[in-house]
Amino acid sequence: MTGSDATPSFRLAYVPGVMPDKWVRIWNERQPDVPLTLTQVPAVAAAERLLDGDADAGLVRTPVDREVFSAIPLYTEQTVVVVPKDHLVTAVDEVAPEDLDDDIVLHPLDDVLDWESLPGRPALERPATTADAIELVAAGIGVLAVPLSLARLHHRKDLTHRPLKDAPESSVALAWPEAAKTDLIEDFIGIVRGRTVNSTRGRQQPPARGESADADRGGARRKPAAGKSAAGKSAAGKSAGAKRTGKSGRGAPKNDRRGKPRRRS
Repeated sequence: MTGSDATPSFRLAYVPGVMPDKWVRIWNERQPDVPLTLTQVPAVAAAERLLDGDADAGLVRTPVDREVFSAIPLYTEQTVVVVPKDHLVTAVDEVAPEDLDDDIVLHPLDDVLDWESLPGRPALERPATTADAIELVAAGIGVLAVPLSLARLHHRKDLTHRPLKDAPESSVALAWPEAAKTDLIEDFIGIVRGRTVNSTRGRQQPPARGESADADRGGARRKPAAGKSAAGKSAAGKSAGAKRTGKSGRGAPKNDRRGKPRRRS
């Protein structure tokens, strides 16, 4: 957030592959007076940007240092292998690690998957970035395992992807410095968790223009007008009901002619 004398704003960092568009749209609807600024940062630099105060919160990839940051897990992505369209594995719906034994599996320096043992054969050098690795796949030099969102981000017409079984997965979380939580961060937490505007778990929102405070509290009952007690209204309803039934007895109309034939002149 900017200084106290300036217009407040919310700065959100996000890593490649994460698409915050839906959450940004909801923010703009609920907070029209608080602009949201988006900044894409490399996954390896996201923590540093948050600690330096360049962003209020970030959509980052796990793991997150929980001694420094608070974090809310959002979702886990499927891992896929990116290959040329004429690769043999395109004949199957899902690829096993052993299916890549004869392939060079590229391992970029900015890889976000925590491999214990990379499948396939290693390349002579590690590409600097995932974008560089995609170019090598297109050149027929190897294949690449990435989260699905990164495969879509670097989509090319000459490449395709297939789900990769038994591979590590990447999760995305909303994170912020533990000592720097603000009301605006709480508002964004409510959005990513799907809370409604009037959710009691989020900050209390002011009633819309023209709405009363009672309506904002969930429709509190109005007091009956003077002289019209609830009991009196109930008694009046019973009396009217008795007249409509037409039964004899107290409250029945006099000179009831129902059932008597009309005499002809």
